[in-house]
Amino acid sequence: MMMQWLVAALVIAVVGLAFVGGYVLSRRGSRQPTPDETLADARLAAQRILARAEEEARSKAETYRDREDATLEHRRVEMGSQESRLSQREATLEQRAGNLAQREELIIARERAAESAVSQAEAVKEEARGTLERIAGFDSKAAKAELLDKVETEARRDAMVLIRDLDVKAREESERRARRILGTVIQRLASDVVSETTVSVVPLPSDDMKGRIIGRDGRNIRTFESIAGVNLIVDDTPEAVSVSTFDPVRREVARRALERLVEGGRIHPSSIEEAYEKSRQEVEQSIRDSGEWALLEVGLAKMHPELITLLGRLHYRTSYGQNVLNHLVESAHIAGMLAAELGIDEKEAKRAAFLHDIGKAVSHEVGGSHALLGAEIARRFGEDPAIVHAIESHHNEVEPRTLTAVLVQAADAVSAARPGARREALEAYVRRLERLEEIAGAFSGVAKVFALQAGREIRVVVDPGNVDDLQASDLARRIARKLEEDLQYPGQIEVTVIREYRARDYAR
Repeated sequence: MMMQWLVAALVIAVVGLAFVGGYVLSRRGSRQPTPDETLADARLAAQRILARAEEEARSKAETYRDREDATLEHRRVEMGSQESRLSQREATLEQRAGNLAQREELIIARERAAESAVSQAEAVKEEARGTLERIAGFDSKAAKAELLDKVETEARRDAMVLIRDLDVKAREESERRARRILGTVIQRLASDVVSETTVSVVPLPSDDMKGRIIGRDGRNIRTFESIAGVNLIVDDTPEAVSVSTFDPVRREVARRALERLVEGGRIHPSSIEEAYEKSRQEVEQSIRDSGEWALLEVGLAKMHPELITLLGRLHYRTSYGQNVLNHLVESAHIAGMLAAELGIDEKEAKRAAFLHDIGKAVSHEVGGSHALLGAEIARRFGEDPAIVHAIESHHNEVEPRTLTAVLVQAADAVSAARPGARREALEAYVRRLERLEEIAGAFSGVAKVFALQAGREIRVVVDPGNVDDLQASDLARRIARKLEEDLQYPGQIEVTVIREYRARDYAR
């Protein structure tokens, strides 16, 4: 900063010399000064200017120095105040650290005192416990075990009471709503009672026709059985021949072919082949017609032709004596009415129930459950995933995830369980009744078991000394779950547990 002021002073001096020189020349006029005079004047002017510049520079330098000194003094004052504040903060922190140390010591002392008090209390507690055990003559562990057993028994009893109450309420509510909905649906349903077997009977005009059917040395009957793949039963039944096979389509073709041969009167190997071929074509056309009739009967939109053909084949298949195609039509109507009552998609429920047993149209050569096979067939022919899921889950091979799938299960059960819909063979019926009584009799506390109403109900008589009322309710629930796990049966089975206590004495 001083150098800048010196340079400025020199510049001012030079300018001043030039100005003085011009001024001297103007004062002297036209007389030419001598060199000595000019130099003396210039020196004098320069000395004055330098003196003035030095004075100004000195004055400004002193001013600048005073300003810098004031600034430094101000900074010293500020630094002093900051050091004072820091000292105060340090003192405060030291005081707080001291306070924290005192508090920590106080807390440690209190913790030690508390631990000592707890240990003393535990000692007093153990002493009191020992005194009580000596007075009562009873071990605390045994008392605890007895208390836990008592609490467990009471909790189990309370749980049984709660389960019974909830079960009664849920059963009453579900039965009330289900009775209303199913009653409305079944009242609107009008279906035929169908019972079919594995044997078809062909009437004959006379017993002489049996000889023609058998042929010379049994030639005709052997040819017919080999071509049709059935067994002809020619017995003592007057004017009748039975066609027996487990394949219903093959049995129907053989029956028609035999009727055609009996009507024509001429029975020989070539006529048998011709009659069988014509009957086969008629049955194939009948299968297509049955499928289309069922589709129109249900009132559904278009369907893949292969699915219609498979549905037509079900016209010749039975389940517990119930025609499967009629069962599908009936289930579709039930599912549609249930869906309408519940306010869901009626067409989807109808279609799913109509196709739920489509897997039964596949022969035994294709392995697997008919529910999963039906789902695969429906998936292959472009059915909606919701329909496929309802088909594969209607026997719980797959857990049902939609309301439509549950409706299909309900419609299937209603159609199968209605009176006259299905029947069982005598041997299977007897085995099922025996199995019912065996399962129910295996539970502890059961005295007697009776199967009633063709196996639709079992009544279990229990020992009143071993089973109380709450346990009786729980026993009925457990027997029902066991029957669901171990048996397959159409419809439902009612389980009734009877507990009766009789006090008896004699007057002498």
